[in-house]
Amino acid sequence: MLENLLNQQSFFLIAGPCAIESKEMAIDIAGKVQEITTRLGIPYIFKGSFKKANRSRLDSFTGIGDQIALDILSAVKSTFEVPTTTDIHKEDDAILASKHVDVLQIPAFLCRQTDLLVAAAKTGKVVNIKKGQFMSPESMQFAVDKVKQSGNPQVWLTERGNFFGYQDLVVDFRSIVKMNNMAIPTILDCTHCLQKPNQSSGVTGGNPELIETMAKAGIAVGAKGLFIETHPKPNMAKSDGANMLALNKLEPLLEKCLKIYQSIS
Repeated sequence: MLENLLNQQSFFLIAGPCAIESKEMAIDIAGKVQEITTRLGIPYIFKGSFKKANRSRLDSFTGIGDQIALDILSAVKSTFEVPTTTDIHKEDDAILASKHVDVLQIPAFLCRQTDLLVAAAKTGKVVNIKKGQFMSPESMQFAVDKVKQSGNPQVWLTERGNFFGYQDLVVDFRSIVKMNNMAIPTILDCTHCLQKPNQSSGVTGGNPELIETMAKAGIAVGAKGLFIETHPKPNMAKSDGANMLALNKLEPLLEKCLKIYQSIS
């Protein structure tokens, strides 16, 4: 399913809700995004977290049940014949999730966790490592090496910004260029890079009005893929709604990004 992902006509898109909330919602989002990306000729991977382990508050939404959510990811994959991805947080998750998805995502806070990277590598799936908010692009070479030295050459890196004080993130677009120089696909996470973490409410904020700006800039500097969390009603989302893109804004954003990509290719 991933064979034609890195083509010369377009960047690829990883998109979906922050977390799997229900089968109906996942199928709805996947269907609409697939319709858009098929028309535009953009390779598409559906994303949905089967559980959310890194939350500020104990009462935050963490999921609808691991196996239920993973079965929904499998249903999306079989219904639309698109690759799927989810994030994992511990070694056991790698084995469990690999039965349902094509790409295992390593959360930014866990990008240095050796046992997790090795476990993900040994599944044989593509391993997409998010660059830690505290990491330089150069230092991510060691995370890449952990996967490759474990026998898996299929590794990607995702830029999602660096901490700028306690409650802001900033993207240094030089990071995309430097990570591309490692000869692996580099992706820009256009939604999490706009988070406003560590809010007094315990709920992360965001600047979703800047998602299009970040996406266009990422493509302009050479990102091979875009990561965009999207939801029909972000204000109703159970996780990270403050920095998700409204689903009805996705198509015009992708059209603009595609023009930029084609103009520099």
